[in-house]
Amino acid sequence: MKSKYFNFLVVTLLLLVFTQLFMYSTDLKSEDKLHQEQFNIKYGIFAIVQPEDLNFAGEEIPVYSSDIWERIDRELLKNTYWQSNTMLYFKKANKYFPIIEPILKEYNIPDDFKYLAVIESGLDNVVSPSGAAGFWQLMKGTAREYGLEVNKDIDERYNLEKATVVACEYLQEAYHKFGNWTMAAASYNMGKSGVRRKIKEQESNNYYNLYLNSETARYVFRIIAVKEIMQNPKKYGFMFRRKDLYSMPNLQAIEVDSTIANLSDFAKSYNVNYKLLKQFNPWLRTRKLPDKSRRRYILKIPTDTDLMVFDNIEVQSDSLE
Repeated sequence: MKSKYFNFLVVTLLLLVFTQLFMYSTDLKSEDKLHQEQFNIKYGIFAIVQPEDLNFAGEEIPVYSSDIWERIDRELLKNTYWQSNTMLYFKKANKYFPIIEPILKEYNIPDDFKYLAVIESGLDNVVSPSGAAGFWQLMKGTAREYGLEVNKDIDERYNLEKATVVACEYLQEAYHKFGNWTMAAASYNMGKSGVRRKIKEQESNNYYNLYLNSETARYVFRIIAVKEIMQNPKKYGFMFRRKDLYSMPNLQAIEVDSTIANLSDFAKSYNVNYKLLKQFNPWLRTRKLPDKSRRRYILKIPTDTDLMVFDNIEVQSDSLE
């Protein structure tokens, strides 16, 4: 009798447990379904469909070659699924492409080369391990060769307009030397002498046929991939509104032709702080602008009041001593 009663209790308890588990599972499924329907969440890792009519600067890309497609596919996958990095490309491009594009056009450089600046620096004033600096990653020697001022106080590699002009002049020369824009782009990474040596060694002037170091071998494919994604954001899953993108504030151009001993005081005289002055004039590398030769410089002063953050604590000068 006790055994039958014990078995009955065990069966009852098991039934209760399984009922609760089933109801919990059903509730979870219902909750997940509701969540899916409510927010329309769909996510998957998809292979890239080969794009049609790919070109670089109007030049054909031989995607009929399985090797070439594999190399493009690699860069498309990397830039599609490194979402945060590529989303920043979109945001910053809205701010800086309007500065770069007209300069490229003025120097008859194909518009596609704005994506070269994207892969070089991510549209940021970074410095490479080799010492290349700015959006266009110019070396000191190259910058000086093309007329930029580079010293401890002033480094015009960080002046976007002037650095873009240097990049254009370099690319023009490379195009006339190598006869096509693809090789000109490769030479921007490898140097004109390096590319010339590879052409001579391998008896080919076709980037897609050359055996190059790993960085240069990926270089043009990276530009092609970033161009394809940034020209077709929704196709690659990037969703944003116009207001999500960064924009350049209104700027006042101030011409100076004499030494500025203290840039903090100069900034205050134009109702901005030192941080904003340096932010929009990153080529100023110290706290002063020496100008013994009376050279003309243009400083950008932001005029949008919403950029300013007002101090709510008064700093006593004697407390800093």
